[in-house]
Amino acid sequence: MVAAAGVERNDRGSSAPVRRDWQRAEAEALYGLRFADLMFQAQSIHRKNFDPNHVEIASLLSIKTGGCPEDCGYCSQSAHYDTGLKATRLMDRAEVVATAQCAKDAGATRFCMAAAWRSPKDRDLDQVCDMISAVKDLGMETCVTLGMLTSKQATRLSEAGLDFYNHNVDTSPEFYDKIITTRTLQDRIDTLAHVRDAGIKVCCGGIVGMGERAEDRLGMLVLLANLPSHPESVPINLWNEVKGVPVNDTAERPDPIALVRLVATTRIMMPKSVVRLSAGRQFMTDELQALCILAGANSIFIGDVLLTTKNPRRDRDANLLDRLGVTSGLA
Repeated sequence: MVAAAGVERNDRGSSAPVRRDWQRAEAEALYGLRFADLMFQAQSIHRKNFDPNHVEIASLLSIKTGGCPEDCGYCSQSAHYDTGLKATRLMDRAEVVATAQCAKDAGATRFCMAAAWRSPKDRDLDQVCDMISAVKDLGMETCVTLGMLTSKQATRLSEAGLDFYNHNVDTSPEFYDKIITTRTLQDRIDTLAHVRDAGIKVCCGGIVGMGERAEDRLGMLVLLANLPSHPESVPINLWNEVKGVPVNDTAERPDPIALVRLVATTRIMMPKSVVRLSAGRQFMTDELQALCILAGANSIFIGDVLLTTKNPRRDRDANLLDRLGVTSGLA
């Protein structure tokens, strides 16, 4: 196994290597291990930090869809592209809470709310804070993704009781400017710092299949693993085909084994982070999802729609997890 620069204790009482000084060559060496050796190492580390037979269930709701001024080349909600998506206003609090209750009844323990903004206005943030407090009252963990935040805004969300803030880096530093020009990677890092300083847990990952190389995917992992603190959640999204966006011209779905290798490498480099299979699971076979879970993925989103893209039916997820003997609370 790769040696650790330091060892921390985790909540389950065992020790696991936690490093924040990864080099690209080390990540490439892990990723390139013989498959059985990579899987053994990832599963061994996973067992030191998590119940290997449990998957966390989360639910994601778009509380404000479309009209975003950013030019992210993969996104159906960007106002720069004609994707056929109609922009909406911020949802009503009661409707959001009702949706969260349905998600809880279906087995979700975390409820995530997403708004297509570059950054929230203070009046919008007040409404979101009311939603956060109401969802917390249901006994669920809360997560929001609202774009860039100031330090003051992050503090306001923390005071409302927010558990997690999602703000993905999307890809490697080298590939970043090929898909986004209206927001720098440093802008994203700054928001993550504000969130962390406010005492909110970080959910941060990226997207694969946009035309990036394997080296770019590993560069994204090195970036995440070398942050001052590892994100508590790392979502790995498989890009969904979206009408009218530039990424259509470069997109190439990853080889399934390459995706499993990426999950396993994520688990080794960030041993205590929850690794979530996020968008794109509808393109994954049951066997591929099972291998990803074996490699250390331990969270999924439920619901027929993730923001604006499709997601596997709940009964398919329940059937798969049941066949694997994995507990989840999924109803």
